[in-house]
Amino acid sequence: MRRRLEQIDIPGEHDASERAWRVVRSAFGEYEPRPPSRRGIGLLPLTAAAAVVALVVVAVSPAGPALVRTVRKAVGNEHAEPALVALPASGRVLVDSGAGSWIVNADGSKRLLGRYASSSWSPHGLFEIVARGHELAAVDPKGSVRWSIERKGTVRDPRWSPDGYRVAYRAGTSLRVVAGDGSGDRLLAAKVAPVSPEWQPGSGHALAYVTTTAAVSIVDTDTGEILARWHDRNPARQLSWSADGKLLLVVGSGSIDVLTATLRGVEARRFQAGRVVTASWAPHGTRYALISYGAHDNRTAVTVEPILRRAGLAHTVFVGTGHIDGVNWSPDGRWLLLAWRSADQWVFARTSGGSHIRAVASISAQFHSRRFPRLAGWCC
Repeated sequence: MRRRLEQIDIPGEHDASERAWRVVRSAFGEYEPRPPSRRGIGLLPLTAAAAVVALVVVAVSPAGPALVRTVRKAVGNEHAEPALVALPASGRVLVDSGAGSWIVNADGSKRLLGRYASSSWSPHGLFEIVARGHELAAVDPKGSVRWSIERKGTVRDPRWSPDGYRVAYRAGTSLRVVAGDGSGDRLLAAKVAPVSPEWQPGSGHALAYVTTTAAVSIVDTDTGEILARWHDRNPARQLSWSADGKLLLVVGSGSIDVLTATLRGVEARRFQAGRVVTASWAPHGTRYALISYGAHDNRTAVTVEPILRRAGLAHTVFVGTGHIDGVNWSPDGRWLLLAWRSADQWVFARTSGGSHIRAVASISAQFHSRRFPRLAGWCC
């Protein structure tokens, strides 16, 4: 009898389910996870009661049980681990949270470097370059400051050159470079776009950056000579060099361009505006990870793409509801670390050898942060 009743087509059932799902999907797409504050403790019973009422309403509505299961899947991986106890591969992860910059070791242990706003690794992970306010500093893995300088304008996007002898960073609207020991700071460009500069791997000191006219430029930081320049109608939002320094990935809001080191086009792909979130080269070879967001269904897909399909077909490694903001490759190239903001989770996804997913919940709380932490690199 129960099965027969469940099979009855209730008038308006499908429309009601679709309307409810659109509301839930929109809400979680805009949700920014925050750990509970002490002042909010008294509100928890009321909030929990409201959630129970909402679920009861959904459960008694047409298609209620199915929608409850869909909602549960929409907000994160149901089997997520409650704590980060280990990384699935060797190396260390650098993280920027509201509490500061952290190092996560392979065994899951964490160390707070200090209350910095942004950070990145030095070559081989021996040091970290960090920024907060007007300060740029080099620190060791224990957080001890090796050198520090102050500059006008907010310091952002510090990047250490592959050989360790230069550090590039943005200060206000300008682009500057300093020696790896903190000496010889100088101006490279008075005005640049708010995009992280990226060093070309190799023995030289060539740096790619984006101008205020949305052109991609490569400059020799030792001589100041502009080595190459490229412009496209889609303004660049992110730059990423391949491990061998031969290819540059230029990411726009609706575009992916692969260029040579002289900025000649190799591959150009176009998407709907706003669909491309970020991309990152693998530590070896010519694959890159692409994160793309579909506003029509509020889902984010993570794919591993070979350039020009020479290395095989692209394949999807993960799809999740809401927003995935960042991606880091493991040093061995076998795993992707995905920052799933809408679910307040990290997801570790295998890049080959079959589908394998590991998720970790409550990431904001684990880094004592009111905002979702940002990935700053999986190193060494």
